[in-house]
Parts: sequence; structure tokens; C-alpha cells
Amino acid sequence: MELLLAVVAGALIGLSLGALGGGGSILAVPVLVALGQGPAQATTGSLVVVAVTSLAGAVTAHRAGNVLLARGLAFGLVATGGAVAGARASSAVPEPVLLAAFAALMLVVGGLLAVRQWRGRHAAPADRSTRHPVIDDPIITFSPTFACQCPRALKVLVTATVVGLLTGFLGVGGGFLVVPALLLALSLPVEFAAGTSLVVITITSTVALAARAGSGTAPDWSLVAALTVAAALAAVAGARLADRVDTRRLSAAFTGLVLVVAAYTAAVALPALV
Repeated sequence: MELLLAVVAGALIGLSLGALGGGGSILAVPVLVALGQGPAQATTGSLVVVAVTSLAGAVTAHRAGNVLLARGLAFGLVATGGAVAGARASSAVPEPVLLAAFAALMLVVGGLLAVRQWRGRHAAPADRSTRHPVIDDPIITFSPTFACQCPRALKVLVTATVVGLLTGFLGVGGGFLVVPALLLALSLPVEFAAGTSLVVITITSTVALAARAGSGTAPDWSLVAALTVAAALAAVAGARLADRVDTRRLSAAFTGLVLVVAAYTAAVALPALV
């Protein structure tokens, strides 16, 4: 029964990551907790799920032409410092506090997703029959002369660091932050933001997992493997689905699921703090 739940949950996580460019990984921690893992074990296991699933989705999205690899790599490398710091900080925090922090994050993310859904419910579906050109507008250039768009550079630095901290500390991918950051800070067209975010998430989650190595918080690897395989396969399907359907309905359903899981996680976390 536990393995079946892990497979079903993994499919939902992968579908969200592949089609929406993020968000699904936030379900991995509460699923692993519900399957009997401690918060520290769950956040470590979640990083495995996030890293493998994001990589599978990124490869599929790249083949479909929806990834700007250089920009994704640059953003991801900037975020690695935060990922290492977050991973080390998590080992110093009591598990009830870690789970409560995760519940708070889920409630915030769910609320933001709900607001986004409300604002966009009257928007026309995106026309995927045409591609918007990618504007070559680098933040820093060295040739022929040095030039820096410093406000944008600072925005990228702060956002990437926050994404890295969340990834390392709570075991989430941070796609709900990466996609808006790529849209605003790097001026990416919307159809490239979701695919490129998967590159960023792959880098940050892998670095955070490496930083946690040897911490003594190993999860049940059979559950993690079932969750990861199901999520990776679903991520491939989700990335292909993103080019064929209007993903707003999927996003709305996912928002509701996040809010329900957030309420459950808070109900589990709060008594442990008292």
C-alpha cells in the first residue's frame, strides 16, 4: 500500500514539474512524512525525487526547444551557494520546527497560486502556434566594453540565493520562485521559463543533496525510488503535455491539492511544537 501511494504521488509530482515547470516537488516531503519518514529523512529523500525528476523533464523540454540552457545554468550556479547553506542549516534545526516551516511554506505557496489563478481566470489561453523571439539582452557584458545592468543582476542574485536556501533547507525545488524570476529578472518568454526552470532545479537540488551527504538522515530508499521513478516518467509526459494543452486547468487542480496537503502538514506539525 505504501509503494502504491508513493507511485501515485510521484505521478502527480512529475506531471506538475514537467507541465508547469515546478510546484510538484513541494508534495514530496509531506508524502514521505505520511509514509512514516521523519522530517529530516523526508527533506533528504525529496531532493532525490526533485533532482531526478527535474533532469528528466529538462531533457524532454530541451528536445522540444523550450530550454535556454546557458541562462538556466547561470542562474542555477548562482543559486548553489544558498543550496549549500540551506542544507547545512537544516541539520541544526529540530525536526518539529523543520516540518512547521515546511507547512508554512506550503500555505504561502498555495495562497500565491490561488491568487494567480484568480487573476488569470479571464485571461485568454496562450497561443502556442507561434513563438516569441528570445531577446538577447545580457545583464553583464565584457566586450567590446564592460556594461552591467546592476539592478537586474542584484534581483537575479537575491532570487537565486533564496531559491537555493529553500532547496537546501526544506528539500523543495523552488520552481514556484524560479519561473517568475526567469520571466522577470532574465526577461525570458513565458514558453521558455518553465523548461529552463527545470535546469535550475536540477542543479540546486543536486548540490543540496551532496551537501547533506553523510548527515545520517537517510530515508527509506525503496519508497524514495518508487516515488522518483513514477515522478520521472510523469515529468516526461508532463513536458510533452505542456506543448499540446492549456495547462491552466492543471494548474488550478494542483493549487487545490497544495492547499489541502498544506492544511494536513500544518495539522501534523503544530501539535509537535506545543
